[in-house]
Amino acid sequence: LECDLATNVVGQPLVRQQVMKGVREFLENQNPVKPLVMSFHGSTGTGKTYVSSMLVRYLFQGGLQSPYVHQFSPIVHFPHAEQIEQYKESLKRWIQGNLTNCGRSAFLFDEMDKMHPGLIDVIIPFLGPSWVVYGTNYRKAIFIFISNAGGEQINKMTLDLWRARKDREEISLQDLAPAISKAVFENPQSGFWKSGIINEHLIDFVVPFLPLKRHHVKQCVISELIQQGLEVRPDVVQEVADSIPYFPEEEKIFSSTGCKTVASRISFFI
Repeated sequence: LECDLATNVVGQPLVRQQVMKGVREFLENQNPVKPLVMSFHGSTGTGKTYVSSMLVRYLFQGGLQSPYVHQFSPIVHFPHAEQIEQYKESLKRWIQGNLTNCGRSAFLFDEMDKMHPGLIDVIIPFLGPSWVVYGTNYRKAIFIFISNAGGEQINKMTLDLWRARKDREEISLQDLAPAISKAVFENPQSGFWKSGIINEHLIDFVVPFLPLKRHHVKQCVISELIQQGLEVRPDVVQEVADSIPYFPEEEKIFSSTGCKTVASRISFFI
C-alpha cells in the first residue's frame, strides 16, 4: 500500500503520510480502543475516491467488491430529505448487522457534502471508544468519509503558499486544518453540520487532498496511457494536459478538475 500510494497518488504528500500513519497504527494494534475513522477532503479529481478504493483493495480480498466493504452515496441511498428518520433506522441496522457478521468491516461514505445534516449522527455509537454497542464488538472497523467540502479552502491556501514560495512538500496539516474545519463542520449544507461526530472528536485523521499542478496531470496521463495499453507519446501527454482548465485565470497553476477527466480526454488525441 505504501509503495502504491507513493507511486500512483501524484502530488499528495500529506495523503501518503496521514493514510499510512492511520492504517499502520490501527492494524498493528491488536486491541484498538475505537474504530479507525478518516475524513478525506479536497476538490474534484484530486484522488479521494482513488485512495479509498486503493486502501480497501489492500485490506480486503476483492476490494470494493468484498462483502465486508460497504459504500454509501447520499444521492443513491438517501435521496429524500423527508425520509431521513427511515434512513437513520436503516443505516443503523445495516452497520450493526454487518459488524455482527464481521468486526473488520469497512464503511465508505461518499459525497458527505451532500448528506442530509443529522443523518450521519446515527452512527456515532459505532465510532467511539466503547467496548460493545447493541451487542456488537465493532472496534476493528474502518470508516472513511469522502467530501468535496473544504476543497475551495484547501485550494486557496495551497495557492497562497505557492505565491509565498512554499513548496507543497512543506505544507503541513496545521497549515490547512483550521480552514478545513471551518468549511466542513460549520457549514449548514454539510452532512457534518453540528454533528456529534465532530463535537465528540471521533474523526482520527482529517486528510486534505491538494490541488494538482500541470506536471501532476501529465503523470496521470502517462499512467492512464499505460493502463489502457497505449503508447506513451510526449505530444499526446502534452496535448491532454493542455486541454484541461487551470486556475487562477491569470497564472493557471492548478487543474480545475484534477485528473478526473484525463481518461475521457485521451481518446481525442490518439
